[in-house]
Amino acid sequence: MASRFPRRRPPVELPRLKPRDTAIQATRVDLHEVMPDLLPYLGQAAYLQLEAFQSLSRVVGQVDDLAAKERISAAAGASLSKHHGIVAEIRRRGDDPSEVMKPFADEIDGFSALTTGSDWRETLLAVLVTSGLLDDFFIRLASGLPGDVGPRIASLLGSDGGQDGIVEVLQNEIGADPKLASRLAMWGRRLVGDTLLVARSALHLSGNPAADEERIEPIFTELIAAHTRRMDALGLTA
Repeated sequence: MASRFPRRRPPVELPRLKPRDTAIQATRVDLHEVMPDLLPYLGQAAYLQLEAFQSLSRVVGQVDDLAAKERISAAAGASLSKHHGIVAEIRRRGDDPSEVMKPFADEIDGFSALTTGSDWRETLLAVLVTSGLLDDFFIRLASGLPGDVGPRIASLLGSDGGQDGIVEVLQNEIGADPKLASRLAMWGRRLVGDTLLVARSALHLSGNPAADEERIEPIFTELIAAHTRRMDALGLTA
């Protein structure tokens, strides 16, 4: 299967946000209108966590500072724990996790290649940005899952993922090289559009662009607002 996430793509237009000092009063969305089926939801979410673990593990091998290695490896372990938790949900339903994840593997592998930075600092920021956006997204969708699986998945994805440790590592790197901030800010902005395309790929849309955008815009506005707060914590412009 050819990846839908090519190495180069034109900029993706993002939803317009309200000013940062204005509280966001997003219209609540009936997620049942756009929800994927349960197993595709679990398969995509599980493989995204596995990909985050693999990306962070590669970064650990590229970092020299032992304190940074420890913080990044803790984040990698958290992503792997989330992956195992979602896989347990798949097995609980009597399905094979590898088969459930398989339809998403090529596209997510392509997305990972697209969001691998020119050095480990860019790759680390990429994991922070993409995992933050996608965890928020799948937590939001979890409220539309059947039965008691939604609260379990939301709790799992909302658990500590080691993001604070990643932020600390990046803050230390920016402090040591202030010029790095502008490069990381630009890289962070490039990541958002492709990450939102991954999120959109999980939704059942009607094919009517105007109606679809009206339906999902509140979700993506919330995602981008949370992303902006994460970038602010790094002192970077979203």
